Amino acid sequence: MLLPVMFLYLITMSLSAVTEKTKYTTKYDNINVEDIVKNDRLLKNYVDCLLERGKCTPDGVELKKNMPDAIETDCSKCSDKQKEGSEIMIRYLIDNKPEYWDPLQEKYDPSGSYKKRYLEAKKTEVNIEPIVKS
Repeated sequence: MLLPVMFLYLITMSLSAVTEKTKYTTKYDNINVEDIVKNDRLLKNYVDCLLERGKCTPDGVELKKNMPDAIETDCSKCSDKQKEGSEIMIRYLIDNKPEYWDPLQEKYDPSGSYKKRYLEAKKTEVNIEPIVKS
């Protein structure tokens, strides 16, 4: 009786270990992406890290390691916080910093698939104007 229970436990533990490995670390999820976007020096440092033009912080190293896979798989291994942060960052770069986005796209997404998806989604977004009473 004990052997089947132990076997079931080992299978469950093995499956949970495999599941954990299929996600990126959440160790850096507390970093505020909006603070980076608002600070050109910080933003440039991250871009330089990703483009191998400068030193990387530990979170920059992790980002650089996972970037190709995240773009290829549409961030399927990202936590919700990572998905939200990457959307904020990439939308900001595409819309406001093409001098940063273009070399990043050339290196990590040469087919431009992410930008195409973003621009298509942007077309379907509904902007609601506030009602102004005169």
